[in-house]
Amino acid sequence: MKKIEAIIKPFKLDEVKEALHEIGVSGITVTEAKGFGRQKGHTELYRGAEYVVDFLPKVKLEVMVSDDIAERVVEAIAAAAKTGRIGDGKIFVSNIESALRIRTGETNDDAI
Repeated sequence: MKKIEAIIKPFKLDEVKEALHEIGVSGITVTEAKGFGRQKGHTELYRGAEYVVDFLPKVKLEVMVSDDIAERVVEAIAAAAKTGRIGDGKIFVSNIESALRIRTGETNDDAI
């Protein structure tokens, strides 16, 4: 099993969700996040004062999938989240040793 974490721009969430649904991903976890990378934030003017906004709004997606569709999930997220501009985000893939569905006791691939 793989855990795929993606940090994307918030306005791309619906497109990514639809792309994942089309390839059969049954569930995702979404968290609002703030951060920066190479984008480094920007400056804004507010009531005549300039200040730096260095933590930009992002969305973090977490998806648990079986090994056989992990690559397709990464490709679908990347295609749906891409704008071609700085700050499009990152995708991380990790191995998951085990999973358990609390309600039924199902484990591993059956639990996701």
